[in-house]
Amino acid sequence: MKRPSLEIGVGTGRFAEALGIEYGVDISGRVLEFAKRRGITVVEGSGEKLPFPNESFGSVFLIVTLCFVENPEKVLEEASRVLMRDGRLILGLILKESPWARFYMKKGEAGNVFYKNATFYSFNELKVMIRKSGLTIIEVCSTIFQKPTEKPLSFEAPRRGYYGKAGFVAVKAGKKLPPASI
Repeated sequence: MKRPSLEIGVGTGRFAEALGIEYGVDISGRVLEFAKRRGITVVEGSGEKLPFPNESFGSVFLIVTLCFVENPEKVLEEASRVLMRDGRLILGLILKESPWARFYMKKGEAGNVFYKNATFYSFNELKVMIRKSGLTIIEVCSTIFQKPTEKPLSFEAPRRGYYGKAGFVAVKAGKKLPPASI
């Protein structure tokens, strides 16, 4: 991971702490208190309008966040804006094709506070959003091939590539760089 690193939608900082991410931004000041206690430097703000200068982060993370934002295209544009030229964007997602997305959508339809406002995107929709934001996909890995359940899962090693039946997909992207002039 190239430093400094930022997690957009850091929440309580659970992922940021585990991954060694230094900075976090979230719209909820209440959850940021938890992230701050975990040693994350936090800023209250929106992923659609990040309060950071251009090209200020070597790594930007969006971990199970894109499905909860109002404007995912704008969040990806902002992530690209604050990402250094040679930086990397890491997305962790539950995609629409996944049985896990259907599992969580049913919870939302039943009134679950957390999932009632979630919007899951297909892999093709995600690719279009990434391309429009000035980024290009470098690598994709998939994991969690177990059936959706409330019970704890068994460990599964990730598989390289995109699998529609996977419960969780990680995407590494970088900036599209103009061709070098001779």
